[in-house]
Amino acid sequence: MDVKRLTRGPAIWVIVFVVLLIIGARVFAPNQYKKIDTYQAINLIEQSKVESAKLIDGDQRVELTLKSGTKIDGYDQVEANYIDQRGDEMVTLLTDHPPTKGFTDEVPRSSWWSSLLIGVLPLILLLAVFWFLMGQMQGGGSRVMNFGKSRAKLVSKDTPKVTFADVAGAEEAVEELHEIKEFLAEPAKFQAVGAKIPKGVLLYGQPGTGKTLLARAVAGEAGVPFYAISGSDFVEMFVGVGASRVRDLFQQAKENAPAIIFVDEIDAVGRHRGAGLGGGHDEREQTLNQLLVEMDGFDVKTNVILIAATNRPDILDPALLRPGRFDRQIAVEPPDMKGRTQILNVHAKGKPMAPDVDLETVARRTPGFSGADLANVLNEAALLTARANARVIDDRALDEAIDRVIAGPQKRTRLMSEKEKKITAYHEGGHALVAAAMNNTEPVTKVTILPRGRALGYTMVLPQDDKYSTTRNEMLDQLAYALGGRVAEEIVFHDPTTGASNDIEKATNTARAMVTQHGMSERVGAIKLGRSSGEVFLGRDMGHERDYSEEVAGIVDDEVRRLIESAHDEAYQALTENRDVLDALVLALLEKETLNRAELAEIFGAIRKSPERPVWLSSDRRAVSDRPPVLSPNERRLIQNGSTTASANGSANGHSTADYGDLN
Repeated sequence: MDVKRLTRGPAIWVIVFVVLLIIGARVFAPNQYKKIDTYQAINLIEQSKVESAKLIDGDQRVELTLKSGTKIDGYDQVEANYIDQRGDEMVTLLTDHPPTKGFTDEVPRSSWWSSLLIGVLPLILLLAVFWFLMGQMQGGGSRVMNFGKSRAKLVSKDTPKVTFADVAGAEEAVEELHEIKEFLAEPAKFQAVGAKIPKGVLLYGQPGTGKTLLARAVAGEAGVPFYAISGSDFVEMFVGVGASRVRDLFQQAKENAPAIIFVDEIDAVGRHRGAGLGGGHDEREQTLNQLLVEMDGFDVKTNVILIAATNRPDILDPALLRPGRFDRQIAVEPPDMKGRTQILNVHAKGKPMAPDVDLETVARRTPGFSGADLANVLNEAALLTARANARVIDDRALDEAIDRVIAGPQKRTRLMSEKEKKITAYHEGGHALVAAAMNNTEPVTKVTILPRGRALGYTMVLPQDDKYSTTRNEMLDQLAYALGGRVAEEIVFHDPTTGASNDIEKATNTARAMVTQHGMSERVGAIKLGRSSGEVFLGRDMGHERDYSEEVAGIVDDEVRRLIESAHDEAYQALTENRDVLDALVLALLEKETLNRAELAEIFGAIRKSPERPVWLSSDRRAVSDRPPVLSPNERRLIQNGSTTASANGSANGHSTADYGDLN
């Protein structure tokens, strides 16, 4: 047993207090008397069996010492209580039948021992508690009052290590962080050529893309002390605690340099200063100020690197992002198809996969999924396999797992009437048919009328490859097939339902973005109107007024309405021209409830495509195709040298002329 630790803890003081109570009870306990009833005491006095008596005022108690040979239950001393009104009667009784040694009166008084105990013991206890708390504040065994100490966790050698081999789909980020490892391992190599070690690395990106995993991989690879803490761990209700913890954390790292500090969710403490409602120098800003001082105060040869992660780099303080603090800002983005395949291969290790499962096909069906989403897909597939008492994970389980991640679990207990099922079939069939009839949409891969999540059914339109930009015609096609379900209800039932509310919301947002953000409106032109559609940061963004007039706002509304109405007309034309295909699709849906890509391709074999849209006119109303070709200086040089043949539609490096943005 650790005696030293025991003496510092509260247990020793509890033991001392109990012992003092026992001693006090022993010392100050009254003499032991047999408790008897009042009438028994009166009989003893009247029978002259009392040797001496004592009347105790205040307690209304009489203590009797019996004559030799007289005992009650083996006691020769007894006591009895009487009510206050009978005090005079008791005195008269003892006067008429006096005990052998007479009787006395007594007024109870506390002894000097009890007075000392009552007066001094609380003071002793207060001093003991104060001594205990002071010991804790100076770094005692428990951390009850250690508010100012850092709560960072030091990753020990026994912790299971994550290395760069466990990270997939983020090659650029791994490459940048691998250089950080080399900085720590061989600082002299970089200092010899005058290079300075980066003071900070900021990992930013969407949730689930692997920022924390990358930091853990750096910890596993670096082989140096790694301190991990969350941004919210700095701030407490006590003023100055956050700044104290920052100082303590960096002091520990400097003493154990080379070292790495990882702050997860740094936006909790690094938000833009002065942007809070009401302003003021609050505790969070004081903590941020100390963090800025510590980062800027690093010595060149200290070899301490700060790695931070956040989902919201836009709200971080500019002083935190400047070179000299966060020298490197690494974007951790959702993986492309190759990266998704690699991530699926990593998470498939240890899971029994069926021989015919192709993870590349799964990666192709999951565009936009983050690493966490892909890990969840395989985990859901494993859970479904175990639930079905199967031994291997097959395509059926993976297909259901993807649907679960996208739209939620299937609601098998929700019963729909035949009418509602028919309306849902025509609604989803309208989406699918319009998407298939347009010329710039991705293929329809799945249509179902089974309820899942909050949806009564859904249509899945997925790209074959990763896309990083969207053309105007593609966005117009998105508007058309978003309204396809509503238009199908109007054509077939002449009574639209509320099921298209989410479709209308998405179509409206897309149309407004085309007008105000992407410059895809002839009347408005290539002008950015309003602020970005990101989340508002209170105190910084709320004070900005609208940056366009009421007249322009009216034009924007007119253009949005025009785009929506045009998409509605295109969807109506596609559905009316392919009504036979729509009916065949609905019959198949009512029969099978879910149609995959192959089944849809067979039904859509007889579909009639919508006509191509006319060439979009620019602001001066001339078609782009009528303009002379615009060539870059490199293309002109290549043409003059006869090395290549360039045209207005392309260039030697594969980019279109629109990439250069000089079509004037």
